[in-house]
Amino acid sequence: MSEIALQAVELVRRIEGDVAHTLVNGIDLSVKKGEFLAITGPSGSGKSSLLYLLGLLDAPSEGEVIICGEPTSKLSESERADVRLTKCGFVFQFHFLLPEFTSLDNVLLPMRAAGKMSEPEMRERGLSLLGSLGLGEHANKRPNQLSGGQRQRVAIARALANRPEIIVADEPTGALDTVSTQQVFKILRDIADQGQTVVVVTHDPALAARADRRIHIVDGKIAESTGQGGGEAVCEMAT
Repeated sequence: MSEIALQAVELVRRIEGDVAHTLVNGIDLSVKKGEFLAITGPSGSGKSSLLYLLGLLDAPSEGEVIICGEPTSKLSESERADVRLTKCGFVFQFHFLLPEFTSLDNVLLPMRAAGKMSEPEMRERGLSLLGSLGLGEHANKRPNQLSGGQRQRVAIARALANRPEIIVADEPTGALDTVSTQQVFKILRDIADQGQTVVVVTHDPALAARADRRIHIVDGKIAESTGQGGGEAVCEMAT
């Protein structure tokens, strides 16, 4: 088994049209299991485009994304969806919680989609996740009854629901106040310290500096890399 959780090989994302526009331009990148990687760069640099490729939310124009040793470029869309559901968890700047659902029901969504646990098992895990993030008493509240930081923590619980190997987060603190920003970052840091891989796009240099490694993207390329990768570990399916 490989110690590499996530790998990009000569990754290119190009928007075709009258004038082609290259968002990601030949990036090679390896991320170890348990590593916390921050991706920074100016607006329009391609950092979010890279993140969406790494999380299989977009398909590359060229190159390969390898998740836990599995190449993904030749997978069908249903196979890609299964990898996203079981091996990746997603957190975005805006929580994207379903407003008509309670916190618990939002967390249960990916587990129900995976169909690998009974309803009591799913509810037990959902309540456990919410409790671990300080939201136990808010399990039956809807998003409009929660603060911005609380909603984002529900979104993190949802991302963790299926025990994914990799958490990808796009500006997860971009819409939060200072206190909530620190809470969310600490949660992501703890996730990495417990062995899951975390890849975060952020504009916040103070947060990026606390990651294990930072790559700076300019014009779709890695312009700078600082810090070191995560420790020696093997990539295996979460249980």
